[in-house]
Amino acid sequence: MRVLVTGAGGLLAAAIIREFEAAGSEVLPLDRAALDVTSADQVQRTLSGAHADLVINCAAFNDVDGAEQHPVGALAVNAFAVRSLSQAARQAGAGLVHYSTDFVFDGEQTRPYVEDDPPNPRSVYAASKLLGEWFALEHPDAYVLRVESLFGEPGPGGSRTGSLGAIVTRIQNGEPAPVFVDRTITPGYTGDVAAATRRLVSEPARPGIYHCVNSGPATWAEIAEEAARLLGRPLDMRPITLDSVRLRAKRPRYSALSNQKLAAAGIAMPAWQDALERHLARHAEVPLPGQSGRG
Repeated sequence: MRVLVTGAGGLLAAAIIREFEAAGSEVLPLDRAALDVTSADQVQRTLSGAHADLVINCAAFNDVDGAEQHPVGALAVNAFAVRSLSQAARQAGAGLVHYSTDFVFDGEQTRPYVEDDPPNPRSVYAASKLLGEWFALEHPDAYVLRVESLFGEPGPGGSRTGSLGAIVTRIQNGEPAPVFVDRTITPGYTGDVAAATRRLVSEPARPGIYHCVNSGPATWAEIAEEAARLLGRPLDMRPITLDSVRLRAKRPRYSALSNQKLAAAGIAMPAWQDALERHLARHAEVPLPGQSGRG
């Protein structure tokens, strides 16, 4: 399989590239310098000449607060670029994978969201991602995977590690860690998301929307506490709430996602605690003090 990956410099793309190359696929990674996804003409030319079997779009405008100030830029990358990719992939005879977000929901529920729950975006970023979903699904062979709170190992030259990475760094440095105590999420380990992506398109499962996260809802405070336990370090947590901080964009208070549809397709996602343990073991490159505590 020949796979074209956009946004190849990002955290998720690094895991996608590793996963598909390990499975024997020929991967064509294109970062922003190699492909400006906001240029419809460039997208069309690149995909028509790439002869790819599958296009995986990891390009995204992920600055949630910045999108409030730069809505045109957010829409250009998260929505209209997806339309160009969807159209070009379809014309080239390639399948499409696109990643969306938990932010398409308003966060007013108290149980994990399923794929059929009606979206209700509350920010420019969220609205741009929802539009991207709709454009992606114009392709009859498209998979839209909603992910959230990604963490994982960056690729060569990459530095972004996500919100969890910032918390882990503070724990390791013995610094105070500001942590939300009132946001409930289902984090996604990029290695597990990449493995699920490959299985979805290879087996294949029915195209459409899937929630692709690790299993089990948790607050950020619970995740920070587990990270500190695994690292064998004290946690100097500074609890914060959504109402106590000034953010330009509204965050969903409860945005846990159910991955039961993915499980029904034969892809069971590991618990977030298991994923966090594997990530920290790779991150630390030494056995973790907390590893022996789990049966």
